Amino acid sequence: MILMNNDSHDDAFDDIRLATAADVARVKAVTDAAYHHYIERIGLVPAPMEADHAANVAAGLVFVTGEPVVGVLVLVAEADHLFLDSIAVHPDAKGSGLGKRLLHYVEEHARRLGLAEVRLYTNAKMWENRGMYPRYGYEVVERRVEGPYDRFHYRKVLSSPSSSAAQVCDH
Repeated sequence: MILMNNDSHDDAFDDIRLATAADVARVKAVTDAAYHHYIERIGLVPAPMEADHAANVAAGLVFVTGEPVVGVLVLVAEADHLFLDSIAVHPDAKGSGLGKRLLHYVEEHARRLGLAEVRLYTNAKMWENRGMYPRYGYEVVERRVEGPYDRFHYRKVLSSPSSSAAQVCDH
């Protein structure tokens, strides 16, 4: 499903935009840089590194931030939730709070689409992520092996739009 970003922008997220064909090389570079260190740990290339970035951009699924791009989101709107397929922050931006801002953007984007839940998964051996998502209100739904990938699936039921505005302003 194509995600359109036609709604009014929240000032907190005005630097996050829909990726264009001109961004594809940088989307791949940021994704590869963000996930490369996991290859040895999990014993295979993480799925986001093997994604068809050009097709995802053409389908309107990729959002980026930075000039040059340092943050990437791949978002898929489903009937009852927004699926966060990938979040990548370039290592040069690590510790800047960008990952947190991107997660908040995902939640606000879901609300603007009228979706009350965000879902995602992470590899079982990406323990940093498994520790981080619960701190942002995500709960483990299940652990599932899909082909070579052992993944923890998470979800977050979102608060109403009126209470979310206060949350964004506090950060």
